[in-house]
Amino acid sequence: MQILSTNVYIGPNIYASFPVIRHVIDLGILEEWPSAKLGADFIEALVEALPGLKEHGCSYREPGGFIRRMREDEGTWMGHIWEHVAIELQDVAGSNVSFGKTRGTGEPRQYNMVFEYKQKDVGLQASFLARDLLISLLPQELQQALNVDLKDFDFENEKIRFIKFAQSKEFGPSTGSLVEAATKRDIPYIRLNDQSLVQFGHGKYQNRIQATITGETKHIAVEISCDKEQTNTILNGLGLPVPKQRSVRYESDALSVARHLGYPLVVKPLNGNHGRGISINIQDDETLKQAFVVAKEHGRWVILEQYVEGFDHRMLVVNGKLVAVAKRVPGHVVGDGEHTIAELIDLVNEDPRRGVGHEKVLTRLELDHQALTLLEKAGLTSESVLPMGEICYLRKTANLSTGGTAIDLTDVVHPDNREMAERAVTAIGLDVGGVDFLSPDITQSYQEVGGGICEVNAAPGFRMHVSPSEGYPRDVAGAVMDMLFPDTERARIPIAAITGTNGKTTTTRMVAHMWKIAGKCVGFTTTDGVYVNGKLSVAGDMTGPKSAQMVLRDPNVDVAVFETARGGLLRSGLGYDYCNVGACINIAEDHMGLKGINTLEELAEVKRIVTDAARDVAVLNADDPHCLRLSAYTQAEHIMYVTMNPEHALVKEHIRAGGKAVVIEKGVNGDMITIFDNHIHMPVLWTHLIPATMEGRAVHNVQNAMFAVAIAYSMNMSLDDIKNGLRTFTTSFYQAPGRMNWFDEHPFKVLMDYGHNPAAVLAMGKLVEQIDAKGIKTCVIAAPGDRRDQDIANIAKAAAPYFDRFICKQDDGLRGRKSGEVPHKLKEALLEAGIPENNIQIIESEQEAVDYALQHANAGDLLVVFADNIKRTWKQIIHFNKEGEASENTVTTKTNTTIELSKNHGLAQEIVQMMQGGIIADERGVRLVAVVEEDAD
Repeated sequence: MQILSTNVYIGPNIYASFPVIRHVIDLGILEEWPSAKLGADFIEALVEALPGLKEHGCSYREPGGFIRRMREDEGTWMGHIWEHVAIELQDVAGSNVSFGKTRGTGEPRQYNMVFEYKQKDVGLQASFLARDLLISLLPQELQQALNVDLKDFDFENEKIRFIKFAQSKEFGPSTGSLVEAATKRDIPYIRLNDQSLVQFGHGKYQNRIQATITGETKHIAVEISCDKEQTNTILNGLGLPVPKQRSVRYESDALSVARHLGYPLVVKPLNGNHGRGISINIQDDETLKQAFVVAKEHGRWVILEQYVEGFDHRMLVVNGKLVAVAKRVPGHVVGDGEHTIAELIDLVNEDPRRGVGHEKVLTRLELDHQALTLLEKAGLTSESVLPMGEICYLRKTANLSTGGTAIDLTDVVHPDNREMAERAVTAIGLDVGGVDFLSPDITQSYQEVGGGICEVNAAPGFRMHVSPSEGYPRDVAGAVMDMLFPDTERARIPIAAITGTNGKTTTTRMVAHMWKIAGKCVGFTTTDGVYVNGKLSVAGDMTGPKSAQMVLRDPNVDVAVFETARGGLLRSGLGYDYCNVGACINIAEDHMGLKGINTLEELAEVKRIVTDAARDVAVLNADDPHCLRLSAYTQAEHIMYVTMNPEHALVKEHIRAGGKAVVIEKGVNGDMITIFDNHIHMPVLWTHLIPATMEGRAVHNVQNAMFAVAIAYSMNMSLDDIKNGLRTFTTSFYQAPGRMNWFDEHPFKVLMDYGHNPAAVLAMGKLVEQIDAKGIKTCVIAAPGDRRDQDIANIAKAAAPYFDRFICKQDDGLRGRKSGEVPHKLKEALLEAGIPENNIQIIESEQEAVDYALQHANAGDLLVVFADNIKRTWKQIIHFNKEGEASENTVTTKTNTTIELSKNHGLAQEIVQMMQGGIIADERGVRLVAVVEEDAD
């Protein structure tokens, strides 16, 4: 039972529309031991360890279904059992998950084991503990065969450790309730650390919360609330009911203040929380000294406060309004005249609502040092038997985290007390605050029955209100979400996700450019980096979920546009819950044989993640049958087809039904990109007016422009902004590095592109066919080393019909190939395609290959470079013959006017001869250089 590899998926993925973990596992000899063969002892021991497995429905979709699967016929295999145990352990720890799937990988004994998670570390740890549990329950001979020793394995102890670990990683009750409230309101969230710092909303709409302190909580208000003396002073100044108090640093001062205030007293640290260091109902000097020592452990200053008789109430105020009131009772047991106190504690802890820490609604009672101390003061021991109905408190304070209980009293609180709490929190300046109020009866006005405010708390806990022991739960987290997001429509920025085999980067850049021209701050991701507002933020291939989250976390971003590649989808998922617009441009052979993707149908399943995640519009290539099939799965409100065939039957029917489409319409002046929507016909722009299409000759960029139009329109961009964006977007290196970058400042022309699969190379070939090149057409070609031999051959064959000469190179990263292997395979394929051997040259180094091609290009030639290192290659192209001293290619006149010409350029040779013969004079030299420059252009 080995884990061979692990993937933690964020957001929608190839297995589910929510986060899951995938282990590739090897069962080893256990492949021969399904559950029925392991026997009833194994099954019963497993169910005894985890009784919740009885509720798993499995494929039968009813409680008990999983147990039935284990027992009937041969039973089920260990990978499937492992999946269920990993799910159940998370449930035991309070992380409610239910989805799992285990399927064979095609390799003997190996399985893809997939299961849902809420927090990745908890999910992973659950799977590790599940494995240990299962192995510990195997017959001894199997354990020996597996060469494992778990004789000291104590599952109950390990389970408790796991629960505590889970609580340290999972959201606490308060933060968890806020996340749940946000999810109900379709407000996205991103966890920002391993604690309780969470971002709600995306981009410019985001708000952050840590515990229950929001991004709108004033720092000074938190400081005041933490200073109990200052809080008391402010509330007293407003005439609100607060007990008298004084702060001291030394024991002698405490005794002096006690005589002034009078007993009984409460002693607590100045900056304490969660009831730590508090002692109540102090009646004498000796007890005061002891209480002072306890409080001093939590801070330098200690507060002495008049003790107010009454029940402890927490009154929660959000945005100036009281939203919940809970009466808090310290952890206790009630005598029955039969059981000892220790036995009563065990009986109380049998309540299924009680668990470890924050695992359940209530926390288990503990017979610890504090409880034993209180028993001793009361003249009792853990073996004492209490009379019927007598209450024995095991804690001084009523915190739920120490076993206390909470009774909801929101509906019966007196209006005066309500107003008092709202005034107190507003006076301190908190947007979310908890008032600790002691009152003999919360249903009566404090002005009549007395009472006092002990504290006003920043970051108040929500647990007692969300899951009270008695009474109705209150949606206090919802009140916070309503405060932060009064308009839930302003929680998400528009998101477009773009996938496909070719054209993703160019289309992404086009859409981002359109939004920038429209005046928006755009965050977008591509294979060359993360960009925010036009500036490169992080360089590198950034087409996965982490880069998407970088954009969504940026508080400046108005719109997000994500290039989404198969690698990131297969490795980690989408990275967010859904997009507004999901587009699939095309599906062609690339990366075949990698990460389990061997066919176009399997590749389409991966690309489908994007269009399935689209909420508003799925944009699909109607000319690609694999893209077209994705329309059967998407749940988007609308489908928008893109076609270059104005007679496409399906699209025409779609348009007649009022559907959306972007179509090429043939006209006298050329081809017009046109939008159809709800029977409305909207011409956008002639293709020859779009710079990126090279006057319409770059057909692949015509298609990319059509997708950009469809995506931008689906994001509610105006037609004017769409037109302006298309008119001003070029394929220059600075706007689209590595995407059809054109350079014509040499006597010959150079086209650089990142094409690295047959379809991309074919697109460049068709463009070359449209370019009027008088000289030789040379191609510098390579293929990624991790492609199959047949893919490398197909790249060469795609280029073969369109070029005269070939220079075969390899990328800097060999990706598992031997040096020189890829160039030779390219040459073999070119020879098979009929290219003469004299027209093929191998130069393994990309840098040397490009230099050679530039040096041997003549005037009128066309050089196409399929580059891997984009920046380096572009610098080679634009700086060719412009570095260092004047060379034989440089003509220099006496007025220091210079021009770069190829050494093979006939005009350059003639001018040099004329200068050597003294024929060219000063003025004539200047005039001649001007003529040469014009001719060279």
